[in-house]
Amino acid sequence: MGTFLGACLLLIVFSVFSVLSVSSSLISFCKLWRKFNLNEIQKSGDLVLGGLFEVHYTSSFHEQTFTSEPQQPSCKGFDTQGFRHAMTMAYAIDEINKNSNLLPNVTLGYSLYDNCGALVIGFSGALSLVSGRDEQFLLQENCSGIPPVLGVVGDSYSTFSIAMSNVLGLFKMPIVSYFSTCSCLSDRQRFPSFFRTIPSDAFQVRAMIQILKHFGWTWVGLLVSDDDYGLHVAQSFQSDLVTSGGGCLAYAEVLPWDSDPGELRRIVRVIKTSTARVVMVFAHESHMIQLMEEVRQFWEHTFKCKFDPADWMEYEGAICSGKEDIESVETEFLDLSNLGPEYNVYKAVYALAYALDNMLQCEPGRGPFRGHSCATLQNLEPWQLVHYLQTVNFTTSFGDQVSFDENGDALPIYDVMNWLWLPDGKTEVQNVGEVKRSVDRGEELILDEDKIFWNFESKKPPRSVCSDSCPPGTRMARKKGQPECCFDCIPCSEGKISNTFDSLECISCPEDFWSSPQRDHCVPKKTEFLSYQEPLGICLTATSLLGTCICAVVLGIFAYHHSTPVVRANNSELSFLILVSLKLCFLCSLLFIGQPRLWTCQLRHAAFGISFVLCVSCILVKTMVVLAVFKASKPGGGASLKWFGAMQQRGTVLVLTCIQAAICSVWIISASPVPHKNTKYHNDKIVYECDVGSTFGFAVLLSYIGFLAILSFLLAFLARNLPDNFNEAKFITFSMLIFCAVWVAFVPAYINSPGKYADAVEVFAILTSSFGLLVALFGPKCYIILLRPERNTKKAIMGRGTTNS
Repeated sequence: MGTFLGACLLLIVFSVFSVLSVSSSLISFCKLWRKFNLNEIQKSGDLVLGGLFEVHYTSSFHEQTFTSEPQQPSCKGFDTQGFRHAMTMAYAIDEINKNSNLLPNVTLGYSLYDNCGALVIGFSGALSLVSGRDEQFLLQENCSGIPPVLGVVGDSYSTFSIAMSNVLGLFKMPIVSYFSTCSCLSDRQRFPSFFRTIPSDAFQVRAMIQILKHFGWTWVGLLVSDDDYGLHVAQSFQSDLVTSGGGCLAYAEVLPWDSDPGELRRIVRVIKTSTARVVMVFAHESHMIQLMEEVRQFWEHTFKCKFDPADWMEYEGAICSGKEDIESVETEFLDLSNLGPEYNVYKAVYALAYALDNMLQCEPGRGPFRGHSCATLQNLEPWQLVHYLQTVNFTTSFGDQVSFDENGDALPIYDVMNWLWLPDGKTEVQNVGEVKRSVDRGEELILDEDKIFWNFESKKPPRSVCSDSCPPGTRMARKKGQPECCFDCIPCSEGKISNTFDSLECISCPEDFWSSPQRDHCVPKKTEFLSYQEPLGICLTATSLLGTCICAVVLGIFAYHHSTPVVRANNSELSFLILVSLKLCFLCSLLFIGQPRLWTCQLRHAAFGISFVLCVSCILVKTMVVLAVFKASKPGGGASLKWFGAMQQRGTVLVLTCIQAAICSVWIISASPVPHKNTKYHNDKIVYECDVGSTFGFAVLLSYIGFLAILSFLLAFLARNLPDNFNEAKFITFSMLIFCAVWVAFVPAYINSPGKYADAVEVFAILTSSFGLLVALFGPKCYIILLRPERNTKKAIMGRGTTNS
C-alpha cells in the first residue's frame, strides 16, 4: 500500500471496499468522514510542505469523537513569536521559489496549522497535513500519486513532536522540528523519520554542565517543566552531573502547567531558602512567566513598586498590588528574538528543499532505491525524501553548515546570552559566547567573560557551593544524608598528606618521610641517634676520653715506678695489662656514639666484650695468685705455686680472652649486628640503632663476662682477710662488687630504654664499671706511690714495718 492510502487508513477513513467491486477495472476511492476545523494558512505548489506552529498559546478543545459533529476550537492568547515562526517558513519557501539554483522548475507550497498550544489540536493538524483536506480521493490501481505534503516542519513542544512522530513515523513521513529538544527523539528505532535543527537536550545538558564547571558552580537548583521535555532533561541532567563530577543538585522542582499559585509560592520559598546561588531552568516561556510573577524582586524591578509594608515609611513610590500585567511592559525576559528559533525554522525548510533538490536530480539507473531507481516528480513518496534528508549537507547564506547525524540531530550550537542591566533600568540581552560541537574539535565552550554582566557588588560570578573546597592537608568527608557536594574537611592524620584541593583521601608518606605540620607535603623524618653534637653525647664522649687519659696517666705512673714494691707486688705485668684493657674499655664506648654504621655495629659489642673479658680475666688470675701465695705460705703448700707461674698466668688470660673472641666471631658470622632504622618509638622520627642480630649471642657475651666477674668476686671475697698489710684481694672484692652491681642494673635499664637512650645506658654502664675498676684497683696504689712513698716498701706491704701514719 502507498503512503497516501495508509494515511487515509490512519485517519480511520473507512473505504467502502465492502460495497465496491473488487474488479481492477473499477476506480477505487477513500472518503473523509469529516474535517477538523483548524486555523490554517495555505499556498499551493507543485510540492507542498506542512508546518505546525503555536500561533495561539491557549485553547479550549472539548473532548469529541470522530462520529460527532466537528467543533471549532477556541484559540486564545496570540503568540507573536509563534506567528513569526510561521511567517519565517512562508518567507523561506518564497525565497526558495525565487532561487533558480534550488528546485528549478518546481514550485513549493505550504500548508501551515496553528496548534493553539494544545496537543490534541496539534495532533489533529498533523493528521490533516498527511491526509489532505479533500473530501474524496481517487486512487489508481497501484495507489500512486503525490501525497498532500512531503514533509512537516514542526512541532515546537517535544511532547507534541513525540506524539506526532510516533504516528507519522510509521509511514516514514519526514518531520523536521525547530524547537523540540528532548533527547528521547534521537531514538532512531522509535522515530525513524524525525530530524531537528535545534540541538537535543543531551547536548544542551552537557553545555550547561560545561558552564557550571567553568564558573565552579557545584551546588545548583534545577527547575523543569512538567512535560516530556522537562522530565527527560531532568533525568539527563542529574545523570550527567553525577557522571561528570560537575556538582550536585540542591533541589529539583517541577513547574506546574496549571500555574497553581500555592505550588509556585512553595517553589519560590525553596529557591530562597536554599544555599544554592545558581538555578538551572529547563522550561517553556509560559512557565517562566508564571514563576517570575511569584518572585519579590523581579516584579518590583519590572513595575517600579514595592511589596514590603516595612518600607512604606521610607519609600515614596507605588505599592505593588500583584495584579500588574506582566505582558503590558517591555522586558527583555519576554523578548526571545535573539535566541534564534526563527533561524531554526529557516534551516528546517531549506533542509527539506535541498533534500528534494537532491532527490529530483537523481540520474535514472544510478538511484539509491530498488533496482537503482530514482524518485520522480509524478511519483514521490515521503520515505524517499527521508533517505535524502539523512544525507543532506549544505551551507546557509549566513555561513552555517547544516547536516544531520545518524540520529537526525544537526550539528549542535548554542549561543550563551547574558542580560545586561543598563543605567536607565532596562535590560538588554547580549551574546557573550557559544557552545558548539564540530567534527574536528568536538564540544567546546567559548566565553567572552569581559562582556558578562554580573548583578552583584563585586561584579564577579557568584559562588554556589554546598561546602567550600577542602584545602591541601585535609580530606573530604561526606555528610550523612547529604549529597556528595556537601562535606566536611577533615585534617589528615599524622604521617598522611593531601597536596590538592578536595582530596577524597589522604595518602601516606614514604617510610623515611613524615607529614609537615600543615599536612600538605612530606618532609624527611628527623633522625635520632646518640650524636657527638648533642649534650648527652658530648658528656659521654668527654667522660670516655677522661677515663682514657686517667688510664694513660696511671700507666705512666706505674711505668715510672715499676721497680717499687707496690707496683711489683702480685705480678706487675697483669697490672699493666689491666690498665691497657681499661683504656680499651673507655675507648670502645666511643663506638656507641655517632650514627650507626655496619662496621661500628659489628665492632662495638665485640670490642666491648673482649676488652672487659681481658680486664676481668687479669683480675681473676691476680686473685688466684693471691690465694696461691697465701696457701704456699703454709706448711706443705709450696707445690701450688708451680701452677701460677708467669707463663701460666699469661696463658690463662689468653685462653679466657680467646673464648670471648670466639663467641664474638660466631655471633658476627651467624647473625651479624646491622644498622637499623627503628620507627616504633616515634612515628615522626627515625631512630638509628644497631640491631644486635642475635639476642642469644649478646646474652652469651654478657653472661660470660658476668661469670668471670662473679668468679673473681667469690675468690677475692675468700681472700679478703689475708694477713698482708696491703691485701689486694680486698680491693678486688670491692671492684668486682661495683662491677657486678653496675651490670646487674644495666640489663633492665637497657631493655626498657628506647632508641638512643639504650646506647647511652650501655655507654654509662661501660664507663661506670671501668671507673669503678680503675679507682678500686689503682686508686690506693697511686695514693701510696704519690702521697705515701714511705709505705712503698716491702716491709710495709708485708705488714712487718711501722704503719702508724
